[in-house]
Amino acid sequence: MTNENKEIWNTAAQTIINAGMIPIVLSDILIQLLQELITLEQAEFVSFFKKPSLNIDELKEKTGLQKDELEKMLSSLMFAGVIVGIPSKRTGVMVYRLLGPFPGLFEYTNLRGETGEKQQRLALLFEKLFEEMSDFTQDNYDVFMQEAHKFPPIARILAVEEEIEPDAGDKILPLEEVSRIIDKFDKITLAHCYCRHSKDLMNDPCSVTDERLNCLLLGKSAEFASEYEFGKRITREEAKKVLEKASHDGLVHKAFHIHLNKDLDEEAICNCCHCCCGPFQMYFRGAAPYHCYTNYIAVVLREDCSACETCVDICPMGTIEMENDAARVIEDKCIGCGLCAYHCPDDAIQLNRGDMRQVFIPPKRVVRG
Repeated sequence: MTNENKEIWNTAAQTIINAGMIPIVLSDILIQLLQELITLEQAEFVSFFKKPSLNIDELKEKTGLQKDELEKMLSSLMFAGVIVGIPSKRTGVMVYRLLGPFPGLFEYTNLRGETGEKQQRLALLFEKLFEEMSDFTQDNYDVFMQEAHKFPPIARILAVEEEIEPDAGDKILPLEEVSRIIDKFDKITLAHCYCRHSKDLMNDPCSVTDERLNCLLLGKSAEFASEYEFGKRITREEAKKVLEKASHDGLVHKAFHIHLNKDLDEEAICNCCHCCCGPFQMYFRGAAPYHCYTNYIAVVLREDCSACETCVDICPMGTIEMENDAARVIEDKCIGCGLCAYHCPDDAIQLNRGDMRQVFIPPKRVVRG
């Protein structure tokens, strides 16, 4: 690689880091990953995204490309899952958003469920990138934790709907019920779970479910994903069946909002396991805190608990422990997913609703030899 080309790749990588929500160190691993995804010419192009989002007129001015050249470049990068093009809700003008490494490139690289040598290389490179993130966090633990409080939660936890109190009436907001979120959208696209697919590529399959097609994209994100072949359009009824099976399998419903802003519309719902899900794994491997929104907290009815430990096994965060022959919820670690209540054979756990709160759980310090 010439010095000039190295500078191009370094600039592109730093631009993509800047477009993301999570701080990542510029490294050879990230550059190798980008070289699998895009060409040198495309790397030069993405470096024009000094702002993560630009419209076509801004891109024409910055790049000097003619309309046909520009549209061809954008189309190729959107198909590669490096840029997402979605019309502005306010103006209707198409806005092109450069994706960060995670969340962003990781998800779109795996949404199609493609297999092959290239996909296996990408999975291994992402794994090495996550290892680098863990090393960085552990080496700078105290400073990183202070900064991590400033980042927005990545997702909002949606409780298993069957466990929401049926007599709660007007207290329950539509955005808390996953089926009513689905009812908001005319356009829904079903895609592969990117986290489980990446694990499959590394011969480390999910221990919780055999299901792979259970990532739901909503609204304009669904339209983009179906147009660029990241998934297939499905009906609301089909989406609800996906969610029902996910609850049965022991998966956590997570809503992802536009720009990670809970006051904006949802753009995806994922159904997550503890062994594959990116945010869960980032927490368990010491790379990042687990940070989410939730309205609920699990409460054990001790007199009904038979100490079967089903809840201990199903909890994705290790939030429940046994104490004096009954389950006990560690409240500040409860993300309110409701899986413990849904799967309890004795109906000894209920979900209590409160105001929406942030759960912030720092990862453990990793002892190094």
